[in-house]
Amino acid sequence: MYNNIITETDLGVGIITLNRPERHNAFDDALIVELSDAIDRMAADPAVRVLVISSTGKSFCAGADLNWMKRAAGYGNDENLRDSRALAEMLRKLAQCPKPTMARIQGPAYGGGVGLVACCDVAIATFEAQFALTEVKLGLIPAVISPHVIAAIGERYARRYMLTAERFSAAEAYRIGLLHEIVTDVAALDEAVGEIVDALLNNGPHALAECKQLITAVAWKPLSPQVIEDTAQRITRLRASEEGREGMNAFLEKRKPNWIAQG
Repeated sequence: MYNNIITETDLGVGIITLNRPERHNAFDDALIVELSDAIDRMAADPAVRVLVISSTGKSFCAGADLNWMKRAAGYGNDENLRDSRALAEMLRKLAQCPKPTMARIQGPAYGGGVGLVACCDVAIATFEAQFALTEVKLGLIPAVISPHVIAAIGERYARRYMLTAERFSAAEAYRIGLLHEIVTDVAALDEAVGEIVDALLNNGPHALAECKQLITAVAWKPLSPQVIEDTAQRITRLRASEEGREGMNAFLEKRKPNWIAQG
C-alpha cells in the first residue's frame, strides 16, 4: 500500500516505520503524503490504542530530502506553499492524534525529524542519536515544526538551537526536554518502548484522548475562572461516562477494567 513507510498493528499498538534508509528517512512530498494517510488510518482504527513512530536504518529522520529540495528550488510560490502546508498538516495530525504517540529514535534526527519527535507524546532514544535544527544553515527557517519544537523544549533553548544550527547529543536532548528517556542500544530501546506501551494500554482509551485534550487546553494558561470551570466540566463529564463508571467500579471491585485484556 505504501512505498516509503511500513505499517503494522499488533495487540493494540499501531506502528508506522519510516522505510527510506538509503535516504536516511528524509522527508519528501511522497513520504509526507503517506505519513499523513497512515496517521489518519491509525487514529480512526479502534484496534489501535497506541501509535509508535519508528524508522529503519541508521537514521531516524534526516529532515528534508536533498533531491526534494532541489526540485523545490524550481517551484513557484503556489507549489512551495502546497508542500509546506502538507508538511504542517501531517505534523498537526500527529500532534493532535487522539491516541498516545511515541517516537522510537534509534539514530540521528535533523530538521523536520526533530519536529516529528517533538510532535509525539513520549520520545525515547539511544545514546547514539544526535539532533540538530539545521534550517538556517541553508538560508531557511524551521517554520512549520516550530510550534511543536518550542512546545517541547521551550523558547529559551529554541533560541539557541534554532539560531546556531549546532548538533546536540541525546543527553542534551534529554536535558532540555525533547526526550523523555535515553537508553544504551536498540535492544534497550525496544524494551523501554515496550514498557511505556504496556503502561499506556492499562489506561482507559477514551480517558487518554480526553487527557491529551486537557493538556492542550490548560498548558501555559493562567489559572483563571474560565480554566477552573473548564477543568470541572471535563472531570464531571468523564465521571458520568461509561468508561469512567467502568474504571471506578473495577477499582472498587478489585478487578481489571474491561479495556485491559483478560488472562
